[in-house]
Amino acid sequence: MTTSNAYQDKPWLAHYDKGVPESVTYEETCLPEFLDRSAQKFPDTMALLFQGYKVTFRELKEMVDRFGACLAELGIQKGDSVAILLPNVIPCVVAYYAILKIGATAVMNNPLYTDRELEHQFNDSGSKLLITLDLLGNRMIDLRPKTSIKHIIYTSIGDYLPFPKNLLFPLVGKKKGLKADVKSAPDVHRWKDTLERLNGQPPKVKLSFDDTAMYQYTGGTTGVSKGVMLTHSNLSKQVQHIRAWFPELNDGEEIMLGALPFFHVFGLSTTMNFSIYAGWGNILIPKPQPEQLMEAITKFKPTFAPLVPTMFIGLLNHPGIDQADLTSIKGCFSGSAPLPVEVIRDFEAKTGSTIVEGFGMTESSPVTHINPFIGERKVGSIGLPISDTECRIVDLNDGETDMPLGESGELLLKGPQVMKGYWNKPEATAETLTDGWLHTGDIGMMDEDGYFYIVDRKKDMIISGGYNVYPRDIEEVFFEHPKVLEAAALGVPHPKRGEQVKVFVVLKEGETGTEEEFLAYCKDKLAAYKLPTMIEFRDDLPKTNVGKVLKKDLRE
Repeated sequence: MTTSNAYQDKPWLAHYDKGVPESVTYEETCLPEFLDRSAQKFPDTMALLFQGYKVTFRELKEMVDRFGACLAELGIQKGDSVAILLPNVIPCVVAYYAILKIGATAVMNNPLYTDRELEHQFNDSGSKLLITLDLLGNRMIDLRPKTSIKHIIYTSIGDYLPFPKNLLFPLVGKKKGLKADVKSAPDVHRWKDTLERLNGQPPKVKLSFDDTAMYQYTGGTTGVSKGVMLTHSNLSKQVQHIRAWFPELNDGEEIMLGALPFFHVFGLSTTMNFSIYAGWGNILIPKPQPEQLMEAITKFKPTFAPLVPTMFIGLLNHPGIDQADLTSIKGCFSGSAPLPVEVIRDFEAKTGSTIVEGFGMTESSPVTHINPFIGERKVGSIGLPISDTECRIVDLNDGETDMPLGESGELLLKGPQVMKGYWNKPEATAETLTDGWLHTGDIGMMDEDGYFYIVDRKKDMIISGGYNVYPRDIEEVFFEHPKVLEAAALGVPHPKRGEQVKVFVVLKEGETGTEEEFLAYCKDKLAAYKLPTMIEFRDDLPKTNVGKVLKKDLRE
């Protein structure tokens, strides 16, 4: 295989599981129609489960229709932006599908963001209405005058709880910090009042596959967040891709663990949209801490669990892990950061499940690569490009020349899941998309079988004494140390070598360590130019909510 056709030959196709197609025969159907179809095929199947409160597919469709009618009554029309600022609760799913159904543009926002970050996203997207939580209500009322938001609708954790939790909530909600009073202000509405007032049908709107369905803001790990324009086509084809990758799982029969936040595109596509498309139940977890994850798995028995590395690590380190029965889980999907080998081994042994690592970006809806579910999973690999997805590794300097097999360069992608562009940012769009190819900013390589590996982020690469040093190589060494819970390596200035390696280390509970001990530990495990010169011990590492370490915060 020569370099010129190493990528054109698509060696990855030979390693697809049986039944996974090279190309998907797409239905030109938008997400809200998939919900209608699941409501027809599986009307009484549980669609959403929150703290034991169950919503069937039929009920979910009715709620979406009612809320679509509410939005229209409040003046939202096709093309208007509507912001959602919610954790994984029932109204989050209802609001998202209602927004799409009436042809408006959904803008997902992270409830942990500061007012400054939210103000930027609300204004950049031109959002006219906001759906949020009572806990954030007063802050959002105060922020509203700085934005174009007219109406605020707020829900409460207590809106959907089973008996007797629903009776106890008004008494204990405030004490536990789960409930707040929202001050009275014009055009501020309670979710349940709004939903109960209207029983009608939403306006009939013709959705086009090319219409922008949402602005998904990139995490801003490298600067001010940009609105990625994802179309109805991107989102629909992405769930059809994911479904095609797992032919042995059955429609209407599996139960999804809804732990990944839906306001992040990884959780949105692989958990929320995928389960609605496949007619699966979805267990909503608003706060995916080890305790809540453990309780949900043991009580509600999910069969499929997309998680991020911090969640796997948190579960394995939970004091109750040895007594817990997690064997309901058949498959897990891991992404957003590399999953240490020991974690994969220990979690699979504990659950009997199969973890497939994958890769994606906000700009690609997000999934582009997944390891086979049945066939060979290569340790440390992000897997194979999924159906209809082309990939190349190109020279880091010119961004065009294909690199030979096994050599690293920038990963470029092309496929139906790739964004339309960045909202209102033509220059950034032109830099990132060239001839349909998405420049990922990730340094990767492909082996002879067509499996891809992410070596590092272009921006995170350390250049020490003229050598390229990839933080991931160093972090893997630290993850092998029995005392280490987490580690992050980055480059800090050095007067002679340009940069030197500093590692931030979080030790497991009860462990102690010294800088000298860890520097000595690395000596025979890394080339001399890669050796760290500084170690800083920390209680935790700053992270985005999908578990990506915020290296810009560590740098600062």
